[in-house]
This record gives sequence, structure tokens and C-alpha cells, in this order.
Amino acid sequence: MSLEGLRSEFPALVPREGVRPPVYLDSACMSLVPRPVIAAMEEYYREYPGCAGRSVHRFAEEVSQRFEAARDGFAQFLGAPDRAAVVFVRNATEAINLVGQGLSWKRGERVLVSDQEHNSNLVLWQRLAKERGIRLEVLSLQDDGSFPSDAYEEALERGIRLVSFFHTSNLDGRSLPAKEIVDRAHDHGALVLLDGAQSAAHRPVRLAELGADYYALSAHKMLGPTGVGVLAAQPQALGEVAPLMSGGETVEWTTLTDHALRPMPHRFEAGLQNYAGVLGAHAALRFLSAAGLEEISAHDLKLNERLTRALSGEPRLRILGPQAAGERPSIFAFALEGIDPNDAALFLDEGYGVMVRSGRHCVHSWYESRGLSGNVRASLYLYNSVADVDALVAGVRELIERIPAGPSPPSAPERPANEAATSARNSGGAARRPRRR
Repeated sequence: MSLEGLRSEFPALVPREGVRPPVYLDSACMSLVPRPVIAAMEEYYREYPGCAGRSVHRFAEEVSQRFEAARDGFAQFLGAPDRAAVVFVRNATEAINLVGQGLSWKRGERVLVSDQEHNSNLVLWQRLAKERGIRLEVLSLQDDGSFPSDAYEEALERGIRLVSFFHTSNLDGRSLPAKEIVDRAHDHGALVLLDGAQSAAHRPVRLAELGADYYALSAHKMLGPTGVGVLAAQPQALGEVAPLMSGGETVEWTTLTDHALRPMPHRFEAGLQNYAGVLGAHAALRFLSAAGLEEISAHDLKLNERLTRALSGEPRLRILGPQAAGERPSIFAFALEGIDPNDAALFLDEGYGVMVRSGRHCVHSWYESRGLSGNVRASLYLYNSVADVDALVAGVRELIERIPAGPSPPSAPERPANEAATSARNSGGAARRPRRR
């Protein structure tokens, strides 16, 4: 499938009369959904709206087969060693919690995270430190994107039970040397959990070769619906995890005093599942596979290189993380001197139709440690175009020209004097304020 022309497959990007075509540069938060994904979910409710694995009528049989086919699809897509170790959850956050809360911890055992983890891969460990007495250790990453191998080795030598890192950062787009991280952790007897929410959507992941014990992802970042995630694991490692929830679908039998759990993965999937969402997520995998992850990665990089060349010379703009686009191909994170990031995002949306993320990107700890209030993040995906990048560049340049340099950011920048901004104000858009996250 050629990436050219794919834009028409995304209803949210179809031009509407009287409205500027949207420029969506927030896929690191949530990707858009193509028509085949929507169709797959509608098909479930329309043609076989049954419960998987329970009844024996034709609706139930159909959804059961398709649900398990989706599991096979994720196992193949991720190069997982065993389909029985592919568990459906709600999102990457739940997958990380399943591992963290499901492992049997001894007081004093250590978990190692980086200082750039999403809250989903930090708050849980802080909670377990208070509740179960584990010790949380933090590896500081280099701002230039290089990996501190010596400091990592020193941490492992102190004795780590679990290393829990992002694969690709949602903050600045850098990727960690996952294979090196896994191999060295295993050499020291440590397990490895990787947050793959930002990586699995953009490049091939081969878990059997990578060797990570646990890999978490969310379908809503890879063209799928919200409310679907996956924990893919090495079977032996998953066998060390107790279910996060118990109840229907997790047991072979029960009495009033006892029960027997089903084999993996079903023991982890309690209650009625999000069948429509899982089937939609499977359709998203087929769409991504047809497009080609190598092609998507190259497309991301091409756009980011254009964006980086255009804005890296702006004296009041600072790129966060690695400076080279090739080291952060899907994300361009930047701060503007003297301009509040939320005001910048509002300016770009109302004036240019450019949607970006602003704030602390659910990595509050990283910003707090540096005394930063946040930044702007543009994230790229297969449906973006050169025109999208150029619109962002034009908006940023006008904003810089309009706001004088100074130590204090303005409370609300003046809107661009163009038709789109006037339309936004007339529709009440000027009163809207972005959420500060």
C-alpha cells in the first residue's frame, strides 16, 4: 500500500465545507482511526454481537474465532514467541500495572526506571514502594539522546529485579537501545519491561529476537480504538505474574470454597471483553501491515527532517532531546522563549488549524526536576504531509514574530490576522483554553 492517498481513509481528515482542513500533529497522544477500523467495529455490533467463549450459537462462535484471530494477529505483528502470552487489556498503563502488581515482591527488591518515564511507568512503582517496600531507582538519561551505558551497568550491579523503561519516549521521541538493555539486564538476572506505546506503531518489533520479558502497548496510538491494549510477554515471565483481576472467564471451575484458574492468557482477561475494540485493533494491524512499518518510519523521518531544517535555526526555539531528526523520527518537541506552550498550541490551532500537544506530556517528574513549565510537541504519522509540516512552520514563525522576546510569557498571544483566526473567534474558539497537563 502506498502512503500517498491514505489521508482519504481517515474520516477526521476529510475536508468539510467552510472549515479549514485539519492538520493533526498529535498522534503520540492518540492516532486517528481509518475507515476499515470503524467498519470492523460496526460489523461486530451489526452482524455477530455475541459473547466470546460462552454460548455455542453462531454469534458467539463467530466472535470467539475473530477474537482469537486478533490475538494471533498481535502475536505475529509483534513477533511474540507464543500467542498464549499475548494478553488483551485496556491500554499500556493497565499492562504495566498487570506486571507490577502481579509479580510477587520481597521487601527491598529494586526496580530501575529512567528519569523520563511516562507517569504510567512511574506512579505504579512509587505506590509499590510505599505498599510493598520495593526500592525504586532512577537512571538519569542524557539530554543529547545518548544512553548512559556505564551508569546502567552500575545500577544493575547493585542488584535489580526489574528494569522498566520506555522503548521510545513520548516526550522527545528518542529510542533506547532495547536489545542492549535487555541482554545486559538478563546477564544480571533482571527482568525487563518495555513500554512500547510509542514504538510499536512506527517500526517493526520482534519480541522473540529482542527478548524483553514484558512489552506493553496501546491500540489507540496505532490507528486502533481507545480502550484496547496488549501485554505481550515471554511465557515463562508471564507465568510469574498473578492476575490483576479475577472472575468470569478466568476460571476453569469454582466451588463455594475454591477455584482453578484457566491457562494463560485467559486467566488474565476477567469479565466481558471489549470485542468490538479488539476486532477494530486487529483491523488496524492489517492496515499498518499493508502500509508497511518500514515505509511509515521513513515517511516520519522525511517529514521530521523537513521540519527540523526549517525551525532549528530560529533563535527563540529550542528543540528538546536529540537535535538530529533521525534520532527522534516521529516527534518534534520544542520550547519557545517567552511564550507559554499552551498559548502557543492555542495560537496554532485557532490560527492555522494545526493541532499539537502542549504541557508536560504526562512526564511531570522530568519537567519538575528541570524547573520547566512544559513545551510544545508535534508528532508525525503516516497520514501527515509536507503541507502539514509547512503549516506548522508558518504558524510558529508568525507567533515568534508577533510576541516580543522577554522573560515572562504573555497570558494570551494575539491571534493571527487571517480568515481562519477570525472564524475561530467568531465561533467562540478564542475563549477555549487548553488543559494544562
